[in-house]
Amino acid sequence: MNVEKDAVRVCLIDDDQIYAFGFKTLTKLKGLNSQVTHFSNGNAAIAWLKNSLNRDNLPDVIFLDINMPVMDGWEFMHEFADIKPQLGKIITIYMLSSSIDLNDIYRARKIAGVEDYIFKPVNGYQLSEIINLLQEQRETKNYKYRS
Repeated sequence: MNVEKDAVRVCLIDDDQIYAFGFKTLTKLKGLNSQVTHFSNGNAAIAWLKNSLNRDNLPDVIFLDINMPVMDGWEFMHEFADIKPQLGKIITIYMLSSSIDLNDIYRARKIAGVEDYIFKPVNGYQLSEIINLLQEQRETKNYKYRS
């Protein structure tokens, strides 16, 4: 039985346009069933998440760069904690960075709501595992509620 799966909604928050292009290309090359929305800073992403017109398009997962202008990843997580209860959806967050500073890694992993810290660039295996896991979780939840 071949069933078309709903796309996993991915939000990439990263100021590096080349990285964003590569990330989107990687999802296509890996054949991942995902829609990627990109923001260049945390402030733009928070504004989009707060907009009630976007409620039906909220991401399933956010890949969040730490170092960005306007609003960095740490500031985003602070703001996100405030709006999270109003979103009505569980959104998985992975913090991204090229930093190997142990303080950054520990700090990210202590934040409630951060699934993990990933070194940039995200590789195809990591991305596939994350997208496939989210797809499986969604299918399991939908199966449970259909009975």
